[in-house]
Amino acid sequence: MKHQTGVAFPDSASVLSAGRDVHALITELFPICRSLTGDGVRATLARLRELVPLDIVTVPSGTAVLDWHVPKEWNIRDAWIKDSGGRKVVDFAASNLHVLSYSAPVHARLTLDALRPHLHSIPEHPDWIPYLTSYYNESWGFCLPHRVLEALPDGEYEVCIDSTLADGELLWGEWLLRGDTDDEVLLSTYLCHPSMANDNLSGTALLAHLAARMQGRRFRYTYRFLFIPETIGSIAWLARHQADLGRIRHGLVATCLGDRGDSTYKRCRTPSTIDRVVEVVLRDSGTPFRMIDFFPWGSDERQFCSPGFDLPVGSLMRTPYAEFAEYHTSADNLDFVTSDALGDTLAKYAAVIDTLELDGVYRNLQPFGEPQLGRRGLYQRLGAQRAQKEEKLAIFWVLNLSDGKHSLVEIAHRSGLPFRAVRAAAEALHAVNLLGPVDVS
Repeated sequence: MKHQTGVAFPDSASVLSAGRDVHALITELFPICRSLTGDGVRATLARLRELVPLDIVTVPSGTAVLDWHVPKEWNIRDAWIKDSGGRKVVDFAASNLHVLSYSAPVHARLTLDALRPHLHSIPEHPDWIPYLTSYYNESWGFCLPHRVLEALPDGEYEVCIDSTLADGELLWGEWLLRGDTDDEVLLSTYLCHPSMANDNLSGTALLAHLAARMQGRRFRYTYRFLFIPETIGSIAWLARHQADLGRIRHGLVATCLGDRGDSTYKRCRTPSTIDRVVEVVLRDSGTPFRMIDFFPWGSDERQFCSPGFDLPVGSLMRTPYAEFAEYHTSADNLDFVTSDALGDTLAKYAAVIDTLELDGVYRNLQPFGEPQLGRRGLYQRLGAQRAQKEEKLAIFWVLNLSDGKHSLVEIAHRSGLPFRAVRAAAEALHAVNLLGPVDVS
């Protein structure tokens, strides 16, 4: 009956140490200019492959994927704006957020009035650089602090974006950790954003470390890790795996995992077991959390939960996207994410996996009336001490709800008891032949 995965963290020191490791990887990946496609994605995946044996999947530009087509590949070498004196007032080398992602190449001299429509800033945060894209509408532009924009004098400016838009490929990293069954848990994150720590290097680095921690261990479920460009990546993956989607029993999209906010879970489109598992894990953690219902925007959960697929995929994050002011700006930097928060979130992801692995459905083998616990050594074990009240309640709840229909997670969710107590009660009852496992595969 017992299935040890070894994913859980033994103490707070190991949680903090893991958080520091995740933060270090974020720091390493932060300078790379990533987008939907291109060499930045290749470089990021190459680094992740040092931790996880990823398969690299490629899809050529122009390929039809569901209602979309894979875009041209974008790469950039340099970009700048020079004033009339030849001084760089905007420099891609200083921040890769300075260029509108997917900007077409340009080299021209323009007046300030002609240049202004191509300049983007955030007036309410004059020192921040916005992150903007032009994936499917060929254009070009620069992003800069509003205080810099406002200080630009009239005159002529030389602009240069040394980029290419050409036929190439979309690519992502994928790792399948095979378990004892073909039933899959999908863990997906996106790696297309440049130089933003929370959205979403936190997801990329955290899932890489989680996958690395799981290597070489035995699991009941098969785990599929995806490191993909947002939206087009999940759409392309879904297009390629339509025949296999029935294997997915649970899933999570990892995004915005390192800020100081409370944990937040976005439920699946259709209520699912993963919703209850995550709620029990967050409740048992003893830290504040929020449960929010599904809504059809956000990250890749909206693709996995689109009505034609309706997969059981939720999203476990901290502060949701667009709810923190730093979202999609240069303020989402290495100081915005903390080792404490990253370690805490990684431990919660590990706890979700452990809970999935240790969950099960059982049947009470003495369902007519309460079985005599004393002659089986359970009554004396329970006693009447207040410290043992939780264990006693768990025994009674498991006996009552083990009718072959309720899982241990459902029992923990309904009773309000910690999952570990419910699982321990099931083990004790199984050991004295009062409980038998039910195969629900």
